Formats: sequence, structure tokens, C-alpha cells
Amino acid sequence: MTTALATYKAWELKSLSMQDIKEGTRESQALAPDQVRIAVKAVSLNFREQLIAKGLYAPNLPLPVVPCSDGAGEVVEVGSKVTRFKVGDRVSPNFMPEWIDGDVTPEAAKGALGAFVDGMLRQFAVFSESALVHIPAYLSYEEAATLPCAALTAWSSLMVNGNLKAGQTVLIQGTGGVSIFALQLAKIAGAKVIATTSSDVKAAKLKELGAAHVINYKTTPKWEKSVLEATGGAGVDHVVEVGGAGTLERSMKSAKLNGHVSVIGVLDGVIGDFSPLNLIMKSLKVQGVFVGSRTRFEDMNRALELHQVRPVIDKTFKFDQIVEALAYMESGKHFGKIVLTV
Repeated sequence: MTTALATYKAWELKSLSMQDIKEGTRESQALAPDQVRIAVKAVSLNFREQLIAKGLYAPNLPLPVVPCSDGAGEVVEVGSKVTRFKVGDRVSPNFMPEWIDGDVTPEAAKGALGAFVDGMLRQFAVFSESALVHIPAYLSYEEAATLPCAALTAWSSLMVNGNLKAGQTVLIQGTGGVSIFALQLAKIAGAKVIATTSSDVKAAKLKELGAAHVINYKTTPKWEKSVLEATGGAGVDHVVEVGGAGTLERSMKSAKLNGHVSVIGVLDGVIGDFSPLNLIMKSLKVQGVFVGSRTRFEDMNRALELHQVRPVIDKTFKFDQIVEALAYMESGKHFGKIVLTV
């Protein structure tokens, strides 16, 4: 068992620059009766970390702040009234610690880790027991650290909001964390997956994971036409839209009548041309997705464990290599998740 230290290491975003994340120290605080202290074992990166560090996520961030929303660790101490966890348990905090169930609230959204409050890039972290979930027993800490944002976003998009059914068709974009998890979840639900990517090498990997049809958007820039061809002209039931303004129009053209488009990311920018014509004429359901509640997290973990789904980890770095890890993510070379370990 790891024991908590009087002071511990914490990496802080000092200014709005991906290069200005420095190692520092924090003092351990006494636990409230309902709190749990965990020794952080691994964290994973999301595109959100880039946006935050570049000042594109939200103005007036309270710097310095500990980055990274996603992590997994071991319980090393519990408060006097904690009943859900014991020392030695393997856990992850929810992306929004205060979002337990139901719809997200403004208060819960402000508490999303790694932005207005400290995230997981530190040796120890303290949370209310209500914010934590048990991680699936078959996963390593590195694998479990990939779940809180990317996996749960894909789950909320397809299973909760989209009500995905066997036999339906899902379009994913690229090979980042959300897209790969969406592919894996769609497959265990019995759905067909069409994917886009910029690389023939990545296309081969997508097919290995179960994608039925892969389109190279570099060689086929009007990829929505290929999506329609692959579906006999009907379009897909679900689109997991991670591109943003630059791809939303094509995503809507790719969807079938009464289709569902989950808008998740802004990888291709936040400004672009948009016509509501397809939205109206196809009676589309276009819905923004901001991760999910702790209850959804627990539901997802049960499904992952039942089907023994393994998160796809591209590369692992050490905590003190956070700047290099972010640069690697920015290069776009990764397939799946990037993880950092203590």
C-alpha cells in the first residue's frame, strides 16, 4: 500500500502555453469525513488538454492549475464516514466529480477536472466518495485512466443519447480516443462501423478493430459521398462528430433520415460554413455531448467488463514528460490514447 506524503509532486500549467507545465509541490490536507485520498497511478490525455493549455478552452482560468481530467489510482486513506470504498481499492474520479446522475448542472460543469479546478497530474488527489467509481478488475491502471472522458463520451453519445441498437450503422471520424471507443462500443452492441482517417496504415488498424468500411479523407475529401455509397444511399444511423465546424456539414449529409449526430469535438476548428438545410430536411437529431455522469460511468464499466473491452493505448510517457506527450498528441500520429504514469 502507498502512504500519503506530507508534501507531494504536482505538475502545474503556469501560463497559457503547452510548454509551461512545470513540476511543483503541494501540501497534503486532512480528509473530511466523506473524502477519499488516492495515489494517482496513471493519467491519460484528451484534446481538451491542448485547448486548455493554449487558452482556447475557457477565458480567465485560475492559473496555475493541475492539468488532465482523466486518471486512475489506489485508495490510500478514507474519511471516517466513507462507506463506498476501502484502502487498497482501485478507482477513478468522474470527469465532473459533482455530476452523479440525471442531467448536467452548471455547478457540476464548472467542477470538471483540469480546468477551473485541479486535475489528475499529481501524485495524490482527494475526492468525495460520491465522485469515484471502481475501475474494472481486468484493466491496468494505464487502461483504466483512459475511460473517464473519452470512453464515457462515446458511451453517452451512442448508448445513452443515441439509444444504439444492433444492426444500426455508426460513422466515426479519425483515430483519437473517443472515436476508437465509439468503434469498440458499437461493435459490442452489434452495430456496423464506417470510419474516416487520413492514413492507410491507420485504416488497416481500424479494420483490425472491426470497422466494416474505412474512407481516407485525404484522398477522398468529399467523404460523405462514400458514406452514402457504403450505405446504399440511406446514410448512417449515428455520427460521432469530433471534427467540429469543419466537418459538421459533411456529417449531416452522411446521416440518414431521422439520424442522430453527436457533436463532441472541435479538432477541425470552431468556425466554418453551416447550412441548416440537411438538419431540417432529414429531421436530424444533433446533440452536443459533454462527457457523462458517475452513474453512466458505472453502467459503462459493467458493459466493458462483460465484454472484456481493452482500451487502445498508443504510447505511454512518464508524468514529467507531459510537454513531450502533448506535443506527440498535437502531431496527430497517435492511434487511440496517450497515457502518462507516475
